Amino acid sequence: MTPEQMKSVRDYLCKRFKTEAIRLAPRKVQDSVEVYLDEEILGLLYIDDEDKDDISYDLNISILQQDLDG
Repeated sequence: MTPEQMKSVRDYLCKRFKTEAIRLAPRKVQDSVEVYLDEEILGLLYIDDEDKDDISYDLNISILQQDLDG
């Protein structure tokens, strides 16, 4: 994911979730980034750019049972 794509997606997520506390961090693999809210990781954001005319992003958020119990 390019820095421009990361900025665009971050801006969108901040607007949708009404917070500036979202941060995207690159990973070693180029097809995804880590998504943080403050300092807590929320999940992974993947890019699907096989069809250059139809790029999409997939946000996978993991919720642990222990977080729900606490």
